[in-house]
Amino acid sequence: MSLTLYFHPLSSFCHKVLIALYENDTPFTPQLVNLQDERERTAFRKLWPIGKFPLLRDEARDCSVSESSIIVEYLDQRFPGRTRFIPDDPDLARQMRFRDRFFDLYVHLPMQKIIGDRMRPQGMKDRHGVEEARTTMQTALGMADQAMATRTWANGDTFTMADCSAAPALFYADKLMPLADKHSHVAAYLDRLKQRPSYARALQEAEPYFKFFPKE
Repeated sequence: MSLTLYFHPLSSFCHKVLIALYENDTPFTPQLVNLQDERERTAFRKLWPIGKFPLLRDEARDCSVSESSIIVEYLDQRFPGRTRFIPDDPDLARQMRFRDRFFDLYVHLPMQKIIGDRMRPQGMKDRHGVEEARTTMQTALGMADQAMATRTWANGDTFTMADCSAAPALFYADKLMPLADKHSHVAAYLDRLKQRPSYARALQEAEPYFKFFPKE
């Protein structure tokens, strides 16, 4: 196997790449990295100085690929399978990339802001930033709820990279503000995502680590 994924099972952006790998049964070596361990953190930063998950290493091409969307595109190009993550039609591909960025920027990152603030020590919390993140996420979820009223998947009838992006963003957002309370269509969409074998597998592997999810 030429592919190695440096990741952590609890990481939401790692879920995005794991879904893509599992969708097509792409062979890879999982390399779990504990960033709390100084030795492992230092070794990982030698590969990717930014030090954020995930990172895909392709030894056959002597290539390291970072950033979740770029990794999924790389897999789609270099290791295509039954699920194609980037539509061939340029207009559909553009729409898909917008939805991928939409879930990453307006649901995923605000969700991480809120969770990250829970891990800050007292006296260093960012109350204003958290309120801004909640507002952004609520607005985005309202937009997504309206869109998902008439769709099976984020880009229509076909599962794409946008769904890889939406799954972890919505899964963790649901833990912060239960989707069913105000966003029934998005909640139903999340149920479909969790039933998808690729994401069900990623969630099952993350299960032992959910105890570390920071409570409010």
